[in-house]
Amino acid sequence: MAIPQVIPIAHEPDGRTATIGRYADGQFLASVTYAYPVGYRPDDGWEQQRRLYAVLHTFDADGVHRDTDIWCGGTWADQQRDPAVLGQAEAHLTKLLETLPSRQYGDIAVRPFRRTVDDVLFGLLVESEDEGDEWTELHPDRLGFGPPWNGEYDS
Repeated sequence: MAIPQVIPIAHEPDGRTATIGRYADGQFLASVTYAYPVGYRPDDGWEQQRRLYAVLHTFDADGVHRDTDIWCGGTWADQQRDPAVLGQAEAHLTKLLETLPSRQYGDIAVRPFRRTVDDVLFGLLVESEDEGDEWTELHPDRLGFGPPWNGEYDS
């Protein structure tokens, strides 16, 4: 089954897609997520490489990517020294979401996009295997979307 041009993503209020929906100017997808830089190797000292981000992607009504606001709250090592780091990232995401006029949480449908910040890949990317299987995956959240293209994800 071919990948649709616009990928549905289902809103799950108690799941990893709790902070997606529509607002006055289009659609949004937001999360607090951990990520490693592109090319990360486990022997690089993972505690300093694993970063915590608050991320807000915005799209127009047709699902075309408009902008991404990315804020790094620190590393895993920072969070181990100060457990408030995670709460600060969550508070920052709340502030970002509050900037969206007429925000309503719900299902969205967006087109694949890509953005790299701090050597970390963010976006909804088309992925494939040698056998010809194709799907899309939200990075760095690692949520996979595929047939039957009903918005549900695999992690």
